[in-house]
Amino acid sequence: MSKDSQINKCNRYTWTQTLNDCTVSIKFENPVKSKDLFIKIDNDHLTVRNPITNDTIIDGKLHKNVKKSDCNWTLESGKNLEIELFKLKGQEWWSCVIQGESEIDVTQIKPQNSSLSDFDGETRAMVEKMIYNQNRKAQGLPTTDEEEKQRIFESFKNDHPDMDFSNAKFN
Repeated sequence: MSKDSQINKCNRYTWTQTLNDCTVSIKFENPVKSKDLFIKIDNDHLTVRNPITNDTIIDGKLHKNVKKSDCNWTLESGKNLEIELFKLKGQEWWSCVIQGESEIDVTQIKPQNSSLSDFDGETRAMVEKMIYNQNRKAQGLPTTDEEEKQRIFESFKNDHPDMDFSNAKFN
């Protein structure tokens, strides 16, 4: 999965993110088995512990809530643990994973270009309308809002033929 931000380093883990998810990576010096790890992902809390060695790697309140049922983790070769957290409110950057950990300046994130298919239906429709209206304006044509105002005005004129609209202006 491609990440928009650079790798962010904390004391015991690194993390990357997109607008919709956050991936936490933990590297173990000595191989571990998944059954030797206690990993608990709640809507607002993350715990990663090795009860065998009594080592707590992460135990804290998440920066923002996640979709618990969508989150998952994998252990590769016994040394690389990856935890994928799906943000409850997508389309936002996190300044940290765990509250109280070092924060990044989210204004410095330079996201990759996205396509319209990356957005949910409502957002995509709004962006498409904005692009359409920009193109219309550039061509000297009315925007969809201006066309709607004109349609309503014409309908009103037709409903009231006895009124004089010769000096009517739109703002």
